[in-house]
Amino acid sequence: MTDEVWAVAATKWGGPEAIDVVSVPSRPPGHGEVVIAVRATAISPFDLKRVQGTVTYEGTTLPLRLGNEAAGVITQTGTDPIGFEGTPLSVGHEVFGHWLSGAQASELTVPADMLLRKPAALGFAEAAGLLGSATTAVHTLEAARVRQGDVVLVHGVSGAVGGMVAQLALLRGARVIGTAAPSRHATLRAAGVEPVAYGEGLAERVAAATPAGVSAAIDTAGTDEALEVSIALVRTPSRIVTIANYQAVLAAGGQALGPGPETERIRVAARLELTRLAASGQLKVHIAGEYPLEQARTAYTVLADGHAGGKLVLLP
Repeated sequence: MTDEVWAVAATKWGGPEAIDVVSVPSRPPGHGEVVIAVRATAISPFDLKRVQGTVTYEGTTLPLRLGNEAAGVITQTGTDPIGFEGTPLSVGHEVFGHWLSGAQASELTVPADMLLRKPAALGFAEAAGLLGSATTAVHTLEAARVRQGDVVLVHGVSGAVGGMVAQLALLRGARVIGTAAPSRHATLRAAGVEPVAYGEGLAERVAAATPAGVSAAIDTAGTDEALEVSIALVRTPSRIVTIANYQAVLAAGGQALGPGPETERIRVAARLELTRLAASGQLKVHIAGEYPLEQARTAYTVLADGHAGGKLVLLP
């Protein structure tokens, strides 16, 4: 362990301007815990919502440490450090995980069973950015009951979660139509996605591309347009799923995914298969930007703009 650990924290409520890098004490590992030197840690819109105070937990106080996804190298272990796969972890092992409290830091002391062994084929940045977005994507596809032969409309397909939804839907044998800015269309086509520009006339453009209709819609954008177009095109409202526009989608008969036992069950169960897919190259983690830890505020400013086009990663 190091004597000084640097961590990203909100020191007041607000936007990116509220974010600082602060010094926090290191903590030795207890039973079933390990210490990791963090090599990469991802940021997400959920982190920004916590800074804004729109997502809170009982007992939340300032300064509020941020992040829950990280990858790094084990530097110290407590007793019986059994990893997620059920095997012991040791000093020197390269690991990654999510749901790691305060993950945006130079060092973490965490339960070993939250960590997976990092495949050699997966870089630290990709490992740090994999599970949060990919497990969410699996959950949306399970909720929408997406199977081979379905036509899936993905709102915000060029984002971190939207991109994972598209890739995993294609692997299931579905056809994917995704909304994105025209500047991203060529890249999306190369990945097997049929892109359409969002904005006025979106429903007509999607309908023209899919005369047989849309089976399901996954909303990662949270806009009124996404909901209106989904309602217009998807015959079964329960196959409209959002991670961003909860009340409106629920009122329309769709599904809104948030915390809870079912969320935990589905997303935890998906970890090993997602790791296998990423290690084999069948699932890509698109890193839209990498920033030194001390530039966390800059990274959050890019995130807040809403057009990053992939995962943003901090490098301690």
